[in-house]
Amino acid sequence: MKTAPYVLTFGETMALMRADQVGPLAHASTLSLGIGGSESNVAIGLQRLGVQAVWCGRVGADSLGNLVEREIRAEGVDVRIAVDPSAPTGLMIKERRTPATQRVSYYRSGSAGSRISPDDIDEQLISGAELLHVSGITPALSPQAEATLRYAVDTAKAHKVTVSFDLNYRGNLWSAEDAGRVYRDIIPLADIVFAGDDEAAIAVGAGEPEELARRIVALGPCQAVIKLGAEGALALIDGTMFRQSAATVDAVDTVGAGDAFVAGYLTEFVTGRGPQDRLATAASTGAFACLVPGDWEGFPRRHELPMLQAREPVSR
Repeated sequence: MKTAPYVLTFGETMALMRADQVGPLAHASTLSLGIGGSESNVAIGLQRLGVQAVWCGRVGADSLGNLVEREIRAEGVDVRIAVDPSAPTGLMIKERRTPATQRVSYYRSGSAGSRISPDDIDEQLISGAELLHVSGITPALSPQAEATLRYAVDTAKAHKVTVSFDLNYRGNLWSAEDAGRVYRDIIPLADIVFAGDDEAAIAVGAGEPEELARRIVALGPCQAVIKLGAEGALALIDGTMFRQSAATVDAVDTVGAGDAFVAGYLTEFVTGRGPQDRLATAASTGAFACLVPGDWEGFPRRHELPMLQAREPVSR
C-alpha cells in the first residue's frame, strides 16, 4: 500500500494505432502501436511531474492488454490491473485525414475495460488516497462501469478523500441528455470539476464560461475549472475567479491535451500551491501534450516546464 500523498484514478485504457502519415487510413502502409486512456493519461502526467499516481483498470488476456500494463507501469505509475479472460482489450485508431485534423475511431463495445467493477478497486486504496480522480467517460461505457464510478466516489466521500471529476464527454458513447443526467448526479459529490465550455453546457445549460463555472459551483464543488483550449482557462475557486491564457505552440496533436491540463492542475493542488500556479502549470502541461503525436508521450517532467518560455532554442 502506498502512503499518502498519492492520487488514485481508474478507467479504460485501450491500445492505440495511428497512421504514420497524413491521408486516408485505407492507403496507410504503416501504423504505429501505442496506448491511450484519459485516466491513465492523467496518472502518467502526475507521475512525470513528481506526484505518485495509482491507476486501476481491466484489460483482456491478450497482447494488447500486456501492452497497456507494460506502458503505464514503465512510467512509474502504480498499476493495479485486473485481467479479464472473456473480453478483449479495447482499441482506438487515429486517422490524420488532413495535416490539421484527425479522426479517432473506437472499438470498445464489450471490452474488458467496460467491465470494470467495484471489486477491481480496493476500498483501502481509495481511503488512503490524497485525491480520487474520475472521468465522465467511465459511466458512459456500461451500467457496471457507472456503478463502479459511483462506488468509488461514494467511498471517497465517506473517507473524506478529495474527489476530482473531469466531464470528458464522448458523443459516440452516449447522448448529451444521458450524459447531463449523470453529470448532475456526480458534480455535487466532487470537490474539483473540470469541463470544456461545451461539456459544462451539457450539465448546466449554455452560457458564458464565467456563468458556467458559477452554475457548477452552485451544485456543490468548491472549484470549477473551465478549459477553453487556445483561449486558455478560467477557474472559480472558493468564490474567486481566476483566468489563465494558453501557451502558444505549433500544435501537432491535441488529443490528450485536456488530460495533461488536469494532471498539471492536480499536481499543484496536491502539493499545496495556489490557484494561479495550478492554472499556469496546467496551461503549460496542456501545451506540451500538443507538441508530439500520441495521447501522453509529450507530457512534460517538472524540470522541462520552463522550456516553453526559453529564449534560446538550444540549452547546454
